[in-house]
Amino acid sequence: MINKEILQARKKISDARPKFVRQESWRYDRLAENWRKPKGKDNKMRKQFSGVPRLVKIGYRGPKAGRGLHPSGYIDHIVFNVNDLTRLDARKDAARLAHTVGTRKRIEILAKANSLGIKVLNPGKLPSQTNEKNKKIKSVEQSEEEVENH
Repeated sequence: MINKEILQARKKISDARPKFVRQESWRYDRLAENWRKPKGKDNKMRKQFSGVPRLVKIGYRGPKAGRGLHPSGYIDHIVFNVNDLTRLDARKDAARLAHTVGTRKRIEILAKANSLGIKVLNPGKLPSQTNEKNKKIKSVEQSEEEVENH
């Protein structure tokens, strides 16, 4: 794993970071817990009284080097075609195939990435692999039908 120290520092800060919740979300079921900044004139949370949940602040942010890193330690880059792979460094960058990439281009990109030694974060299942599984399932179903018919 690359950037191991950076990932450990990011995890350490993340573990110390409080869970930021919307004010009074614990009191009313209709309020979700996702963060909303308190804006009331006499709001205890906005005034940061003790005993109320913490506010989101810039000081809770993670280390600059660790931001945007994939959990594997690689820097995540979206790839749309084979030419995008030439801009990546195999030691620190990983490719994520865009969701708009079709099967034919996906196979080409995977082959090129394999030859360049670039890690692909979402290779998916190739059609040849899924076709073999489907053929096996169909052959089993056909043999079961033949047994039932005889």
